[in-house]
Amino acid sequence: MLAQFKKGLLKTREAFKNRFESLFGVNELDEDFFDELEEILVSADVGVKTTEKIIGLLRERIKKERVRERSAARELLKKLLVEMLDDNQQASLAVAPSPPTVYLILGVNGVGKTTAIAKLAYRFSSKGKRVLLAAGDTFRAAAIEQLDEWSGVVGAGIIKHQEGGDPSAVIFDAVNAAVSRGVDLLLCDTAGRLHTKANLLDEMKKIYRVIQKSLGEAPHETLLVVDATTGQNAIAQARLFQEAVPITGLILTKLDGTARGGIVLAVKDITGIPLKLLGVGERKEDLEPFNAAEFVEALLA
Repeated sequence: MLAQFKKGLLKTREAFKNRFESLFGVNELDEDFFDELEEILVSADVGVKTTEKIIGLLRERIKKERVRERSAARELLKKLLVEMLDDNQQASLAVAPSPPTVYLILGVNGVGKTTAIAKLAYRFSSKGKRVLLAAGDTFRAAAIEQLDEWSGVVGAGIIKHQEGGDPSAVIFDAVNAAVSRGVDLLLCDTAGRLHTKANLLDEMKKIYRVIQKSLGEAPHETLLVVDATTGQNAIAQARLFQEAVPITGLILTKLDGTARGGIVLAVKDITGIPLKLLGVGERKEDLEPFNAAEFVEALLA
């Protein structure tokens, strides 16, 4: 993942390269170091609240370990960020003891949710797993058509109804089809926008209940797709969907553009949701498991 992620963060890294080189290019560890680091982290979309937390924890560790040089402080910072992102929470995707495994995929319109579903389907189908897609976003004809096209590209089946149909009915039919066909993985798409926030959350709750009633232990993952380029709005989106259903993990998309990778730290710190997958390109292969150590190395290298 490291090479692809570094390539994806190239534009961001170029923007901050000189600032990091300047920050760690001086040996003396003084107050200016913390001021400069704060500016860089906020600029990288880490956010004020999480930046203040990082600075405070780093100060404590520097004092405890009697660090005097910025190079040593850099290593402490790397360790601290890895710990924040990898706090013993389950980072790998859950798999059901017996098929089908069911993943419910959420996210507002425009974050790359349908493409993320297709990439996830490809990851499993390329390993010989039987994958079924559920076109649960019945409020947009384009969403159904896009998922239908992707199903052919990635070698997955699809369950779909007409535009404007009941999303829960699609998911119900898809779960039953997954069971009867002996499918390994069912990926359920959902709407990203309804007329009001209350409508959106009610629909998510209904779909979640339908899956649980149809297959007691499912969904095995409820994954929220967020766009890295939206910055702090990603936090608001995570909180919105957390109001409806328990989110088990994040898929962060569009890290191949101008996204500031620091939003990963902010979302994890504030929402507590573990990051599980990174979208690092447009190809169907460009979905990578998240690795905290590699991410921090790419961000601060």
